[in-house]
Amino acid sequence: MWLNFGLIAMGAGLGMGLAMDAFSVSLANGLNEPKMGKSRMCAIAGVFSFFQFAMPMIGWFFVTRLAELFGAFQKFIPWIALALLCYIGGSMIYESVSKKKGDDDEEKPAVGFLGLIVQGIATSIDALSVGFSVSNYKWYEALVCCGVIAVMTFVICMGGLVIGKKSGTKLADKAGIFGGCILILIGLEVFITSFI
Repeated sequence: MWLNFGLIAMGAGLGMGLAMDAFSVSLANGLNEPKMGKSRMCAIAGVFSFFQFAMPMIGWFFVTRLAELFGAFQKFIPWIALALLCYIGGSMIYESVSKKKGDDDEEKPAVGFLGLIVQGIATSIDALSVGFSVSNYKWYEALVCCGVIAVMTFVICMGGLVIGKKSGTKLADKAGIFGGCILILIGLEVFITSFI
């Protein structure tokens, strides 16, 4: 049977490891938007899950079909993640600092759709390299493994959003600054650890 326990276990392990950046960003989003509804929480976790599914599959495709191109692109991954996360984090800090007292009443989402897509790409771009570890899999095995990664990411991100929302109500006006700092630190961590 092609759907074996080892494949699912590998996907779960990869999912837990890969979802940590997405968890931290979800935490920051929850901090920045403590009144977030369940449908928005599912949408945010769903975006992160989608990218955590898509990036390893793209990596698998590159490794199995376009290995030379992927090797050339790999060195830019830390730079791209750093730039995207610093941009989003800096924007969150700027908006929190420049926000007027009366603006708190607005129910506007802290991170818009485009910002959420950028977060999804930034936190999952390093998952392209997972394509190396699943490159010997058949296409349907890689699909199952990446599907398990996506499910793990969704669950972990929902946890981050719940924790962030609860903390965000306590931190109130400082939540946006704190959330933005978390995003910048994640970008720096991805960048620095790629050279270690």
